[in-house]
Amino acid sequence: MEVVYEDNHIIIVSKRSGEIVQGDKTGDTPLSETVKAYLKTKYDKPGNVFLGVVHRLDRPVSGLVVFARTSKALARLNKMFHDGEVHKTYWAIVQQRPAVREARLTGWIVRNERQNKSYVYDHEVPSSKKAELIYRMIGVSDRYCLLEVKLLTGRHHQIRCQLAAMGCPIKGDLKYGAPRSNPDGGISLLSRSIEFVHPVSKEMVHVEAPLPDEKLWHEMVKC
Repeated sequence: MEVVYEDNHIIIVSKRSGEIVQGDKTGDTPLSETVKAYLKTKYDKPGNVFLGVVHRLDRPVSGLVVFARTSKALARLNKMFHDGEVHKTYWAIVQQRPAVREARLTGWIVRNERQNKSYVYDHEVPSSKKAELIYRMIGVSDRYCLLEVKLLTGRHHQIRCQLAAMGCPIKGDLKYGAPRSNPDGGISLLSRSIEFVHPVSKEMVHVEAPLPDEKLWHEMVKC
């Protein structure tokens, strides 16, 4: 765990691929408990440590996760995420070069909870939700492309299924059509930056995640 921002109300950490944000049926130790232990030790807190989970990242995704350290911050951040006032930027490594360097993708997503997978359609269908994002190509090598993605909506597996639907599945993402897995079992999708007005101080917060400790990420940034 790497802390990239911390104050009395908020803590933002950089998650590694493979970590879960909240506890699930696997019984693996979630990131939320790791952060609680960090705060308890750092501030020598007696008893339970308050930590509010504001949002989540898929287990195979790496990058920034925001937690609330106070109930006031939690309530306000929840509303900000719901109202689209928190701006997140993702980086994705894909093997197939997109047809155009920059575009806005609009689709309608249906989530299959049994498969834990989403399907995107080019028109509205029953139980679908509109999904929009903007991508642009920011790096290219002989084999891969680096895309910057800005979410305009927040749907289940949105980036993964929308990029796959345009023929550009994320490297390592077997669930959405990648030809092979990554060595660590993760996918090459990074929650790279996040920006919002602090819910208490009202100052602008902008933080960036460090690149994953993988040679390809650093090579793609140089392209």
